[in-house]
Amino acid sequence: MSEASLWKVAVDAPLPEALTYSYAEPLIRGQLVNVPLGKRKTKGLVLGPTTEVPEFKVKAIDSIDEEYAPLPDAFVKWLEWLGNYYLHPVGQVVQSAFPPLKKTEKQRASKRAPVIPQLESDKLPELTPEQKTSIDGIAAHQGFSTHLLFGVTGSGKTEVYLRLLDKALKEGKRGLVLVPEISLTPQLIQRFARRFGDKIAALHSQLTDRERTNQWWDVVEGRKSILIGARSALFCPVPDLGIIIVDEEHEPSYKQDEKLKYNGRDAAVMMGKIMNCPVVLGSATPSLETWKNAQEGRYFLHPLKNRVAGRALPDVEVIDLRKLKADDDHQKLLIEKYSHLPYWMSPQLFERMRETLERGDQSALFLNRRGIAQMVVCPACGHTRECPNCDISLTLHAGSHLVCHYCDYHEQMKKKCPDCKEGELEAIGLGTELLETDLARLFPGKVIARADRDEIQNRADLEDLIARMESGEIDILVGTQMIAKGLDFPKLKLVGLVLADVGFNLPDFRATERSFQLITQMSGRSGRHVKEGESPGLVIIQTFNTEHDSLTFAQHHDFEGFAANELNVRSALNYPPVGRLVSFRIQGTHLGKVEETARLLARRAHSLKAQIEKYKSIEILGPAEAALAKLRGQFRYHLLVKSSQGSVTNPFSRQLLGDQEWVPSGVKIVVDIDPMNLL
Repeated sequence: MSEASLWKVAVDAPLPEALTYSYAEPLIRGQLVNVPLGKRKTKGLVLGPTTEVPEFKVKAIDSIDEEYAPLPDAFVKWLEWLGNYYLHPVGQVVQSAFPPLKKTEKQRASKRAPVIPQLESDKLPELTPEQKTSIDGIAAHQGFSTHLLFGVTGSGKTEVYLRLLDKALKEGKRGLVLVPEISLTPQLIQRFARRFGDKIAALHSQLTDRERTNQWWDVVEGRKSILIGARSALFCPVPDLGIIIVDEEHEPSYKQDEKLKYNGRDAAVMMGKIMNCPVVLGSATPSLETWKNAQEGRYFLHPLKNRVAGRALPDVEVIDLRKLKADDDHQKLLIEKYSHLPYWMSPQLFERMRETLERGDQSALFLNRRGIAQMVVCPACGHTRECPNCDISLTLHAGSHLVCHYCDYHEQMKKKCPDCKEGELEAIGLGTELLETDLARLFPGKVIARADRDEIQNRADLEDLIARMESGEIDILVGTQMIAKGLDFPKLKLVGLVLADVGFNLPDFRATERSFQLITQMSGRSGRHVKEGESPGLVIIQTFNTEHDSLTFAQHHDFEGFAANELNVRSALNYPPVGRLVSFRIQGTHLGKVEETARLLARRAHSLKAQIEKYKSIEILGPAEAALAKLRGQFRYHLLVKSSQGSVTNPFSRQLLGDQEWVPSGVKIVVDIDPMNLL
């Protein structure tokens, strides 16, 4: 066998390295091939020739998969980077780069609406001076560069994206636009379709496998020039890529939680670098990682400080729920007057809602909790109904249905406590279902709609809700974070955050940042279309903690002040973006084995740090029980590794894990580079 006939092939298997195969004919890097692996057949991607002859017998490649042209070399480089950086087998990374179905399968006539609607083109709006400056500033850079489009809600970031895409198309290039899945609304797709017509393709989770496959081929074969999609759209090899846009770049949903734990934003920046094209990151509330890069000159900063058409940002009123107590005669009279209100609604919020509805405008209430009540408790013995698979309280839905929001376990609520057999179970806490019920009593005759994962389960549900809001049919919208992202309703003048405290105290160093972003984004839904002379929109934030950093700055629309303050906090603790972080989650069905493996991992980490000089900046935290100590039947511990030197955490983690042959059976170690969630 000649050395020239040996090839490195990344196979679809959990293997740390590519395997060596033989093939008599010349191959091309990026070709998809069929190979034997053990007793089965699988797919593999050719990475290139090799002169290294392995000790074992080399198997031959069965055949070339003729359906797909070789992936472009730059795209293969990007796939290899993903596998190396996120410590994930490159052969498994590669599988995401192909559509779910074969192109050759017969296509049945679809009864579904087209992926991209056919709409009349819109007129180009006049650009604001800030928009024009940003477009010119971004367009001035040839080749790779990263730009932060930092614009307040309603400042016209989408129009900047559209103009930049138009420029790329006129230069014979193509564009890739990433948006968070939750923001990939019919409204947004319609906006792009009106400008670019049938040049648009879309990829997101609401498509069928056949739709995804057809959209993939439309892009790869050049029939579509712009691909808009959720993070997975990165894996479609767009030819002649001229620009990458990442909208709402701060969104945690750009981070994939399962299998390949990549961050779509960071992967997009690396794709731009490898493919030598500009990357635009847009947000009203940039992630601190992106903001720090812009402040330190690694990214170019383009501010949009004003809403289009000179519209004012909404007024923000913070209501201290602690003061709704009968401390004096005035308070007693107030409480008596509003005694019909549910405990979660302040008199101020009620009156503002009443005024808004009387004017014929719309209100939206935001609470990031589904269901009727957060938990069910026995007042006699204190027993709480918990999920048998997870260390989580069950949430009450529809009056008598208990649900786990993590593993989807269901049970009927029983009146008698199953523990002490004496007390009667009571519902405690608040959820969107309860809000909807209470509002129907307070505002009879008004149309109330709820937007959460229970009500909105597919694309059609969301399209219907948006159409009803746009037409003015809905008076009050109640929802979770689903309604905080990217929605734009002309008649929406009042936004109420029912309990801002929900996200304040999560055991995660990003809790304050997330709260600020969510409050600001939700506030940004209000008053986006006020006319000259009209009062601006209004945001009412109810809280038990008016001094919380996220509220103090969000009330004054002060992102820069918030960022400076939060970066100081992170710097003192060496947390990202100042330091780098890696999370190791140890999980399994046997608690004793999980605990022992976690301790063993910690010992290995301390030993590795002591042995190698370049790892002296490494800090090892834990192991400790995870905040969600049991999930879907798995016990969970975690260990954190952080360092002020970003270049050492990745090789340290790779060395620490090794071949994992030391990990006992029944236990799994999940590594997360740059984690977004520590629960």
